[in-house]
Amino acid sequence: MKKYIINQAIIALGSNIGDSVETLNQALKNISCLPQTKLIQVSSFYETIPIGYTEQPNFINAVCEIETTLEPNELLQQLQHIELKHKRVRNIKNGPRTLDLDIIDFAHQTIDTENLTIPHPRAHERAFVMIPLAEILPHYIFKNNQTAEEWKNQLNQDGVQLLSI
Repeated sequence: MKKYIINQAIIALGSNIGDSVETLNQALKNISCLPQTKLIQVSSFYETIPIGYTEQPNFINAVCEIETTLEPNELLQQLQHIELKHKRVRNIKNGPRTLDLDIIDFAHQTIDTENLTIPHPRAHERAFVMIPLAEILPHYIFKNNQTAEEWKNQLNQDGVQLLSI
């Protein structure tokens, strides 16, 4: 009989096409319904300016913590399925999207494959990830033994605003 290990994972959510607040709420419901997965907590929603490709609307971002017995690649496939359900199209790098779901960390594992890199290689550089992560898990160790709160405090937080909904 296979033994299931419950792993903690951190997922970043983002959207800037359509009703982004509703899209994130629906995506969180979709995540909570994943097999062998439990949604533990969700950050507030934040409105953020785009990075990289700036000729696009502002994003709505959040972070959630889950517990899952899925393997990292299984979780990635499930999240990509949710993105497709929300009509995600990948045609411009860092471009507009109906929904973006990124695994930021998975049980503090290091994974580097063609499809998946964990921890997320740039999450600690992005206020739109570290601010909501620090909100729900300020002492979460992320990269180089620094906490989410420590990473957040090193970042320029201009362009990230708490959304009052």
